[in-house]
Amino acid sequence: MKLRSLMSACLLLVATGLSAQQFDKYFDGRSLRLDYVFAGDNHSQEIYFQQAYVTPQWAGRRARLAEKPLNGNGQITLRASGTDSILYVHTFSTLFQEWQATEEATRVRRAFDTSYLVPMPRRKVDITVTLTNFHNQVVASLTHTLDPTDILIRPLGPNGISHRYVWKGKGEASVPDLAGCVDLAIIAEGYASNEMDKFHKDCQRVADALFAHEPFTSLKDQFNIVAIDATSPESGTSIPHLGRWNLTPTATHYDMFYTERYLMSQDIHRIYDLLADVPFEQIIVLVNSDTYGGGGIYNQLNVVTADHETFRQVLVHEFGHGYAGLGDEYFYDDSYESMYPSDTEPWEPNLTTLVDFRNKWADLIPNGTPIPTPPVALPNFRQIRNDKERRQLNEATQRVGVFEGGGYQSHGVYRPAQECRMKINEVEHFCPVCSRAIRRITDFYTSQ
Repeated sequence: MKLRSLMSACLLLVATGLSAQQFDKYFDGRSLRLDYVFAGDNHSQEIYFQQAYVTPQWAGRRARLAEKPLNGNGQITLRASGTDSILYVHTFSTLFQEWQATEEATRVRRAFDTSYLVPMPRRKVDITVTLTNFHNQVVASLTHTLDPTDILIRPLGPNGISHRYVWKGKGEASVPDLAGCVDLAIIAEGYASNEMDKFHKDCQRVADALFAHEPFTSLKDQFNIVAIDATSPESGTSIPHLGRWNLTPTATHYDMFYTERYLMSQDIHRIYDLLADVPFEQIIVLVNSDTYGGGGIYNQLNVVTADHETFRQVLVHEFGHGYAGLGDEYFYDDSYESMYPSDTEPWEPNLTTLVDFRNKWADLIPNGTPIPTPPVALPNFRQIRNDKERRQLNEATQRVGVFEGGGYQSHGVYRPAQECRMKINEVEHFCPVCSRAIRRITDFYTSQ
């Protein structure tokens, strides 16, 4: 089945979605945390429910509850128990599904933990979790019933970890506007107790870097940013290829999937434990390291290092993945398995295989633009010699076309601009297609 575009999916679901006025009828204003384990290998997937928790506040959307802005690679759906009435939908991607595309997944079965927040229901609900493959086919599904009166739903509250707001949207109100803003939590990783002043300064650098880039500059009043002071017994994070394993709050490490620069954590349950006392929707794990690395997984996790010279660029790029579901626009043709088969339209808003391009960014292409769009000569981005060449490179991000190469493949996958923030670090800007995607998803989360 072909993926629907962002616009058509929202139009399809808006008629059945619950309004903001109905939120209080079905949900009690707290968060239900659902812990799962995804397991399998390169051709099989299984889903296991592990535990349910409840936390004091819900920071997510209160309108458009049964809509989804993007498909992702997985979905959680809450229905009124015993009915087909959809109360809430959440989509996501996972580290497990990334791993399934590696060579290791052909010879071993592994399990990955994960956690998600949904609004706490007032009455019994049926919860369905599905995982899809690269052809957008459901390959694993689990449905279980949850009764909000279940005595084994464990309440979570203050955990002894202090936090402070770096930025509050909506005019810096004394109490953060949870419903009208996207709530971003920054967790300290690899900061010893005597380095917390540095962490707070680094969090301010995160906010400054994010809001220095459009469209985030224009959207800053629709974000709250809170810093989580999780101290580490030792400074820095783990670097397996150097034989270094540090004890840190979120257990990040380089060499994820044996790729040196891939810095990530598999311990999502542990990360959510750190956030038990904080209302949040998006997570950045800020790693006290000057080594290049990071990663971003849609509606799951963003990881970035604080002290590498490309901190600003990598931060914004990875947040484009984790927050807006933007795909990588670079390519190198050394992936073990193609993540973008030619018969399926990618769900990412900035990639296409031309299967259903009319529902991607066809409306932004100037008349007469050839498809595919031939690239023009540009300065070598690794050897910029003057401001004129830098300006030429940045201007290329604003010319919309259909350029072949993206999603790690040089052929068969197409991107919207010759250069973009989702392709190389040497340009400052998102292309118009990526910018629109960020604006759309921000409006989706903050509409009331």
